Amino acid sequence: MNDKVINAALLGLGTVGTGVYKVWKSQEPEMADKIGSRLNIKKILVRNLEKAARKVDDPSVLTDSWEEILNDPEIDIVIELIGGIDPARAYILEALKAGKHVVSANKDLIAVHGRELLDAAAAHKVDFLYEAAVAGGIPIIRPLKQCLAANHMSEVMGIVNGTTNFILTRMTREGMEFADALALAARLGYAEADPTADIEGLDAGRKVAILASAAFNSRVVLDDVHIEGITKISAGDIRYAREMGCDIKLLGVARNTPEGIEAYVCPMLIPSSHPLASVNDSYNAVFVRGDAVQDAMFFGRGAGEMPTASAVMGDVFDIMRNIRADCCARIGCTCYKNLPVKKMEDICNRYFLRMQVEDRCGVLAEMTAVFAKYNVSVAQIVQKEKMARERAEVVVITDSVREGDFLTAVEELRRRESIHEISSLLRVYGEN
Repeated sequence: MNDKVINAALLGLGTVGTGVYKVWKSQEPEMADKIGSRLNIKKILVRNLEKAARKVDDPSVLTDSWEEILNDPEIDIVIELIGGIDPARAYILEALKAGKHVVSANKDLIAVHGRELLDAAAAHKVDFLYEAAVAGGIPIIRPLKQCLAANHMSEVMGIVNGTTNFILTRMTREGMEFADALALAARLGYAEADPTADIEGLDAGRKVAILASAAFNSRVVLDDVHIEGITKISAGDIRYAREMGCDIKLLGVARNTPEGIEAYVCPMLIPSSHPLASVNDSYNAVFVRGDAVQDAMFFGRGAGEMPTASAVMGDVFDIMRNIRADCCARIGCTCYKNLPVKKMEDICNRYFLRMQVEDRCGVLAEMTAVFAKYNVSVAQIVQKEKMARERAEVVVITDSVREGDFLTAVEELRRRESIHEISSLLRVYGEN
């Protein structure tokens, strides 16, 4: 086998960067046999040289100068793991323009500027790969672009945030309220010090934008994705969902319909018989549907040092093989279509509505009249229990309805004196 050495630079030595360094070291003895070349991480860009020196075998590889990496003609691959938009965007564009291949795990950047980065890679005939940007160690971007390329994909959806899945799992199993489950997630290291991006759905929204772009061959950006988090989910919602044979999961959903792409993130009721309902704790899973493959599901660890490092190094190995075969830039941007993205108000779903109403005759008839006015078909109305102050709790399940019509009906209900409180409003996952 050829013992050619391919040099790379690592930008960032945080959690994932440290994982990449560990995977590189563990793979080093057999890399020449596995790939036909050896990888040498020649430089590692860090902010604090002294602190980073404790994480590496040879501190001489550390640098705090991006220009030292950019201007080194021996460095063929740049592994960007600093995250965020700036300066990562500038570094990646400069590296691509200098003829260096780039691997990134930066979902924040790719969900907004993915087209720009892929176009720059194509223009300079280099690779830009980002498997680790979605679902950690689970292979999904490469399967969508390569293994499943012979399909017309109609749907890609799943659980793509481990923090929220851990929280909802604990709420389901132990009857915990949201605040208590979040506190537990923080104590166990599943939640960041600032969990906003996770619990408000932003992290999942970025991943949905990337997945939809890869699946449907049409660019979807973060602003196209409707996003809701899990902060309003209560133990009562989960209890009622279980009584209906459902679980509540934060789902990222993207569908390719004749009217355009649907892309949204929100907590949804999903039948307990669905494969995604059994995905618990910090695990992720992505469910895809194509015209040839039909249904397939990808399951595994969606984050963490080593799972994410696995995906990063998989991309690095792919580029090394391309360099050896002199066939770089084989698969770049696959968004050759320009499909519209539907507004959330035009998307149809079934709904779960829980409310507190006056405990008297005629209230249910009043409610159904409002729903009928806005073309909302009610599948089921159940009075759950009487409450204090002459109130009763009512749960309504609708058939599939356009969201704009349903929300208009709900707003009219809010104005009725007989409706004291809309306690929760959740979508129900299903085929429309």
